Amino acid sequence: MKRAGASVDSGPVTAGDRSHPRCRVAPSILSADFGALAAAIDLVAHETDLLHVDVMDGHFVPNLTIGPPVVAAIDRHTDLTLDCHLMMTNPGEYLEAFRTAGADWVSVHVEVGRTAELLAEMRGLGLHVGLAVNPETPFEAVEPWLGEVDLVLVMTVHPGFGGQTFMVEVVPKVRRVADAIAANGYRAVVQVDGGIDPSTIGMVADAGATVFVAGNAVFGQPHPGDAVRHLRELADVAVAAR
Repeated sequence: MKRAGASVDSGPVTAGDRSHPRCRVAPSILSADFGALAAAIDLVAHETDLLHVDVMDGHFVPNLTIGPPVVAAIDRHTDLTLDCHLMMTNPGEYLEAFRTAGADWVSVHVEVGRTAELLAEMRGLGLHVGLAVNPETPFEAVEPWLGEVDLVLVMTVHPGFGGQTFMVEVVPKVRRVADAIAANGYRAVVQVDGGIDPSTIGMVADAGATVFVAGNAVFGQPHPGDAVRHLRELADVAVAAR
């Protein structure tokens, strides 16, 4: 759990708030050096309050990553908000374990079904409730839930591996999600994940996203903290201009 001073609820402005853009970059530890993970986190902690943790089960996506014990170790090391993206077939069996480990934001995939049950369980656990959607899944799959969540995670690559190429064809869906949230006065923010770098972040920020997951564009750079700041500045400019 977060220690004194850390906050789950100091989140970004809603997608409908155009008067004071505040974008957040969530460095993805999937691209960090797992042999020196604590040191990697320290390199970005001064430039962000949000850390993205990709959890893959080898079933929902063809890759395996980490589970609650690593989240707990990260939580003991840092006060950053831990944003856990559960790419799992059966996330409901692990929600309590991740919350106990220190997860703050948790996103499950609309594609696994039982969405109402999963969202209710996350809310009951006191989590910041997220719903993720794959590139090929239509807007209509998440539309009914926009008023029930705190976060909509729109994947701009196929989930499972880092370093993939940004899928520009997903940008209209990002815009539809953001516009629907704003039009209805919902509280959710729009997060994007996949191929986010200096050449793509402005595009999705203009479409309405305010939270940006970046892996190689942060941890693959000589100075990860500077990379986070640069990405955030680019996003802020795009949000202010839209």
